[in-house]
Amino acid sequence: MTASSTAALGPAGHILVIGAGRMGGAMIDGWLAGGRAPATITVIEPSADARARLGARGLVAAADADAVAVPDDGFAVLVVAVKPQSFEAALPPAAPLLSAGTLVVSVAAGKPVATLRNLLGHPRLVVRAMPNTPAAIGRGITGCYAVPEVDGAGRATAEGLLSAVGEVVWIADEDLIDAVTGVSGSGPAYVFHMIEAMTQAGVAVGLPHETARRLARATVIGAAALADASPETETALREAVTSPAGTTAAALAVLMDDTNGLPPLMTRAVTAARDRGRALAD
Repeated sequence: MTASSTAALGPAGHILVIGAGRMGGAMIDGWLAGGRAPATITVIEPSADARARLGARGLVAAADADAVAVPDDGFAVLVVAVKPQSFEAALPPAAPLLSAGTLVVSVAAGKPVATLRNLLGHPRLVVRAMPNTPAAIGRGITGCYAVPEVDGAGRATAEGLLSAVGEVVWIADEDLIDAVTGVSGSGPAYVFHMIEAMTQAGVAVGLPHETARRLARATVIGAAALADASPETETALREAVTSPAGTTAAALAVLMDDTNGLPPLMTRAVTAARDRGRALAD
C-alpha cells in the first residue's frame, strides 16, 4: 500500500501512542482539548499510575503491546513518544498492531527514519518530528520531516496532530532535523538559562536575588510576547529600544561582540546540540 492510501485522519480514526510522558501527555491533552474522542486514543504506557489517569479520562491504556486490541478499522496513526533509549524494547512489539497504511509520527530525538523502519518493519510511512517543551502549554513549535512516500493527506494528518501543541514547520532534508533540535528542541533551556544568567548579573550589581529574578523573568516573558505580537523583525525591535550611546547600547556592545559575544556563543551551543543529536543515531 502506498502513501496515497493514507487518508486525512477523520473523527473515527484511531491513534496508537507509545509513551505518555511529558511530550506524549501534552499531545494527548491537546487532542482532547480539540475535541477528539478519548476512546479513539490507545496508549501503551508501563506506569500503572499513568494508565489509571488515562483510563479515568476515557482513553484506552495498556501496559504493553500484547495487551492492545486493534480496532476494527485499524490504527491510522502511531505516535512514538518514548525516549530514544527505549526504542529497541518498545517498537518491535508494536509492529504487528500496524497496517501498511499506518502513518508513523516519531517525536523522539536522534532516531532517524531508517531506525524506525528497521524496528517497525519495511516499508513505513514516517514523519520524524522535533517538538519542544512549551508544547505543554500549547505554545510549542515542531520541526517535521516526511519521507517521500507520505503524501499531502499524510502530511496534513501529522500537522493536524502536532499543531494541537503549537506551530509546525516542515523541512525537506532529514539531516536538518538535528539542526532543528539545536535551535528549537533544546532552545527553551537556553532561554531558561538566560533568565538564570540575568538574575545572577542582577545580584552581582547589588540587587536582592528574588528582585533580580522577578525582573529577569518578567523581562524575558514580556519581550517574547512583544516579539510575538509585533509585525516588526527582532532586529527592528532591538534597534527601537537602543538609544545611541545609551545604557542598552553599552550592554549590546558586549553581547554583540564578534568574538566573545552572544552570536558566536549561541552558534557553538546550537552546533553542540546538533552534533549530540547526530551521535544519538549511532
